Amino acid sequence: MSDPSVDERPMPRLRGDYRRFAPIATRWMDNDVYGHVNNAVYYSYFDTAVNRYLIEAGALDLQATHGVIGLVVQTQCRYFAPLAFPQTIEAGLRVARLGRSSVRYEVGLFAAGAASSAAHGHFVHVYVDRATRRPVELPPTLKSALQGLL
Repeated sequence: MSDPSVDERPMPRLRGDYRRFAPIATRWMDNDVYGHVNNAVYYSYFDTAVNRYLIEAGALDLQATHGVIGLVVQTQCRYFAPLAFPQTIEAGLRVARLGRSSVRYEVGLFAAGAASSAAHGHFVHVYVDRATRRPVELPPTLKSALQGLL
């Protein structure tokens, strides 16, 4: 019996698959010796897209030293076309699943103006109490901000 994840060829996503976009400027240090953005840097772009949205939506306070924090527990990225410095990337963002204490963000990275993603992936945050690191229910401010991305 074959593994369906191997049989199904992943395809780029389209802009219409995402609810919000934000620009991300590539940096000289993002490129690797092959002349394009190194694969590991894409995860940094995902993190930037999600946290920028949360800050702008008033759901993430970088100065807070108590309360609830989001921990990344899973990530994945699929690559379709190279991105490189100097280039502006447009990061598309949506929420695919909103749970009691977790959220699955999906991010598409597009060359400026491109119809199809150069890469797309996801990451899952589990929200926990900062002190105990035990899962907690999503705070109302966060839940409200995420509703707009569903």
